[in-house]
Amino acid sequence: GRNSDNLGPRFPDMSEPYNKEMIAAALAIAKKDNVTCHTGVYVAVNGPNLETRAEYRFLRTIGGDAVGMSTVPEVIVANHMALPVFAISVLTDEGFADSLQAVSLEEIIKTATDAEPKMTQILKELLLQLND
Repeated sequence: GRNSDNLGPRFPDMSEPYNKEMIAAALAIAKKDNVTCHTGVYVAVNGPNLETRAEYRFLRTIGGDAVGMSTVPEVIVANHMALPVFAISVLTDEGFADSLQAVSLEEIIKTATDAEPKMTQILKELLLQLND
């Protein structure tokens, strides 16, 4: 479709899509609150399905550490609009191709639900810091 120039350039720069200061602040909050966090390369697929062994191997080969379906398109739109971007994810399924196990939607939802309070705390504290 047509680009809305008032929102940003047709082809936004994605060389550094995430705000380094926000990442550092969130990691410091997690450390202070004793929440285990890691940084890595988030890659995206269209979904709505979980990945095959071949897809996990490919995504790892191209440098991916974690895979999801929704974050990347949202990050592209935010960068298009020159908004600072921070993303946080819960890894609900270990995508190791050689030991891939069947996983149910219920297991994924439980894992995400269990992590939600810690993620919420990090985001609340990060927003308070940004508001200062």
